[in-house]
This record gives sequence, C-alpha cells and structure tokens, in this order.
Amino acid sequence: MKATSPPPAAALPQAEPGGASRLRRAPSPHAKGSGLKTALRAAAPALLGYASVRIIGIAVLAWWAQNRGADLGELLGRRWDSVWYLGIVQHGYDAAIPPPGAQGVSRSNLAFFPLYPAMVWVASHLLPLAASTAGLLISWAFSLAAAWGIFEVGRQLHDRRTGVVLAVLWGVLPHALTESMAYTEPVFTAFAAWSLSMALRRRWIAAALLSVLAGLTRPTGIALAGAISLAALVALWQHWRTRREVDAEPAPAPWRPLVAVVLAPLGWLAYVVWVGLRLHRVDGYFLVQSEWGSTFDGGVYTVDNVIQFFSKSPNTALVIAVIVGTLISSVVLFLLCILDRVPLPLLAYTAAALVITLGGAGFFHAKARFLIPVFPLLLPVARAIARARVSRAAVLLGTGAVLSAVYGGHLALIWTRSP
Repeated sequence: MKATSPPPAAALPQAEPGGASRLRRAPSPHAKGSGLKTALRAAAPALLGYASVRIIGIAVLAWWAQNRGADLGELLGRRWDSVWYLGIVQHGYDAAIPPPGAQGVSRSNLAFFPLYPAMVWVASHLLPLAASTAGLLISWAFSLAAAWGIFEVGRQLHDRRTGVVLAVLWGVLPHALTESMAYTEPVFTAFAAWSLSMALRRRWIAAALLSVLAGLTRPTGIALAGAISLAALVALWQHWRTRREVDAEPAPAPWRPLVAVVLAPLGWLAYVVWVGLRLHRVDGYFLVQSEWGSTFDGGVYTVDNVIQFFSKSPNTALVIAVIVGTLISSVVLFLLCILDRVPLPLLAYTAAALVITLGGAGFFHAKARFLIPVFPLLLPVARAIARARVSRAAVLLGTGAVLSAVYGGHLALIWTRSP
C-alpha cells in the first residue's frame, strides 16, 4: 500500500490566540473581483440595517425637538462634549489647568484626546463647512465604518447573518443616540472594530496601526492597545512553541507581532506624555482627569451607586435605571462571552474596557455611553437572534430600534445631563 504524504504545512489549520481557531474563515474581501466592491456588497445588509435604525432614531428626535422648539443641529452637534471639541478646534489646547470655576472645579480641555478635533479642524478648513457640521459628518461617516467593522467581526467569528445582527444591535443600544452625535464614540468604535478584525486575521501591523489611532481618540484606547499587544505576544509564544516541537529548537520570531506589541500603545502614550510635558509634570494627564472628578477606585463608586439605586432611591430617574441595567447586563454578557470562548483579542479588550468603566469613579450618568464601543458584549445576543427565524429577528430588532429612538429623545430633550 502506497504511503500517503502529509499535507503541506500551509494547508494545516493554524492555532489562533485565545481560541480564534474557531473562526469561520470567510473568503478574503480581495479574493474575488474588485476587493472593495466585494466587501461592500457583503456588508450592505449590515450597513443598510444600521443606517435604518439610526435614521429612525434621528427622525424621532427631529419630530420631538420640533414640537418642543429645540434645534436638532444643536442637540446633535453643539452640546456637552461637542462644545469642548469645538473649543479645541477654535482655540487649541489649554497651556495650563485653568483656575476653579463657579462650582469650584478646574476643568481643562486637555482631558479630551486630539484625533477627533484634529479631523474636525482639517475638514472645516478644507471644506465650506462649519466646525459643528464637520464634526457631525465625521461622526456619521465613522459610525458606518464602525458598523462595517462590527459586521466583519461577527462574520469572522460565526457567519454573515450574525454579523448583520451584531451591527444592527449596536445601533439600537439604549445610548446609541451618541453614535449620531458629534462625539468620539463612533470614531473610536470604528478603529477598535477594524483593529480587532485585523487581529483575528493575524494582520498585526494593521491591527497595531488602528490601535494607535484609537489611542489618539479616547482614553480607553489603552484597553484596545493592551488587547492587541497581548494577542500578538500569545501569537509569538505559539509560534515559538510550534517551531520548537517541529524543529527541536526555537526559530527566529516573526517580526510583525513583535512590532505590533510595541506599536499598539504608542498613540495613547504619546498624548499622555504630551500632556505631561505641557503641564511640566509626569502625572499631568491624570491630574487633569482628577480635576474633572474622574479617578480609579476599583469599582467602589460604581457599586455604591448601584446599591443606592436599589435601596435608597424611591423616585429614580429613567436614565439612572437604564444605566444600572446596562452595567449589570455588561457583567453578565461578559461572563457569557467567556463561556462562549470568544477569541482572546476580543475578550481582552472587553475585560480591560469593563475594568476602566466599572472601576472608574465619577460620571456615573455617562457609564452606559462609555460602554458603547465595547461591542463584543453583544456577541451572545447577536448569535441568539441570528439563530431565530427572520420574522422574529425583525420584530426584536425593530422593537429595539423604536425603544432606542424614544429613549434617545428622552436623553436629548428631557434628561438634563450629558447622555
């Protein structure tokens, strides 16, 4: 009997970091025809679904605002954090922490990371647009890019239908209104989603470069950077272990994961170091955050607020109830992600983002918004809905779109603090 030769190494399934060997390896977008057209055609249902639910949200808000005599443009592009970004665009960053204001608080715009206001500045100078309009258009464009990246992650892990549901679910979150505002959440989520997608494909340089951009967008960029660096380190260790078993001696490590480990956190580190140099103290950025009332206490503040909600608040605001529900759900969903063996890059990013959000003291009213970019938490829900009949999935997502739209109107017009 003729001996069968072993298959070539390239044909063997390769181990992925943290369980990523479970990925359904969809064909590369560049495998057939025009790469971008093929990828866009595959993502079209997700993009159309996401755009539809966000249009419903904006339409409800527009109708509600008109009835209350409010300006839709101001609600979406010239309130709360948007005002701070516009101030940076017009006047630049503070040279020092300003003196305390009327409430005895010293709030500096150095708390806001630079990439988004830089993009707004460029767009408003190159195009005949007001800065607030440019900020809105940038956020809307990046929200679609984020939905596309989220779809890709869902498709890589499971299938196309799961990817579509995952993207639409992201658009019907309770605080999804901020995805349509001149905020950084959609910009950061786009960088995070595509960075994680690249990590799942082991395209380490692309993943790290996107992590650098995310690190220049929001403070939680360090969570993404840590996840990409950890996944790259695991890939290096797997490479070393595999080659040692085959060749009986370690082979030179591939250079791409090594570069990714170093490169991924550079965006976040660059801004933190720059603030320190600007304020002439090593802990400058963290001092700015503490003046805003944003510190890290390991979760004491968050747990205390949740306990007060259940034990001491007879007339709790709707928003606080939703925030408490969101925080509790995030922990449960994270445990489900662990049980589902979500791949390491996604799991590490989610864990780090949860630690930062739940462990931070201050801004309890914004914690649900801080979790907007942590889309991997939606994977267990997306998988369950994707398995349902189309009619049931449509009812669930449609109901979510309506509830999110109404709640978004409440956030913008009734709630008196930032969403």
